[in-house]
Amino acid sequence: MPLLNPGDQFPRLYVHTIDGADIDLPGAFAGDFGVVLFYRGSWCPYCNAQLRAFERAHDKLAEAGIRVVALSVDDAATTKELAAKHNLTFPLGHSADAHETAELTGAFANPDPVYLQSTGFVLNPEGKVVVSVYSSGAIGRLVPEDVLGLVRYIKEHH
Repeated sequence: MPLLNPGDQFPRLYVHTIDGADIDLPGAFAGDFGVVLFYRGSWCPYCNAQLRAFERAHDKLAEAGIRVVALSVDDAATTKELAAKHNLTFPLGHSADAHETAELTGAFANPDPVYLQSTGFVLNPEGKVVVSVYSSGAIGRLVPEDVLGLVRYIKEHH
């Protein structure tokens, strides 16, 4: 399970969202920068804080042409409750196959209980990885301010 490095094409990943849509990544970002977040589950306080931070930054991210999708192994009902609790408006995926997703992306999968460790990717408009942030535990994750700064830098220097 190789790690995704800057310049690598992000693998095709289907995300089943709580609104019943299937998102085909990276294609769904279609010309925008994208952020793909894997979070451990609704039970994780660090994940909740990260998702809330990305929601608070929604307008700034949208103005910068950055779209966000988050994904976990939680079932649809649990994911819907999480979205409602934090008023999350970006697409939230549910019922991810942790091992399959780990094989595709290099994310760490916890063995028991099975879930994906926090992982974040920033993708350029062509679907290539700009940065990947892999965590093997509760801490170490993308934050919206860093994503905004990185995308601004790329736009100014390319």
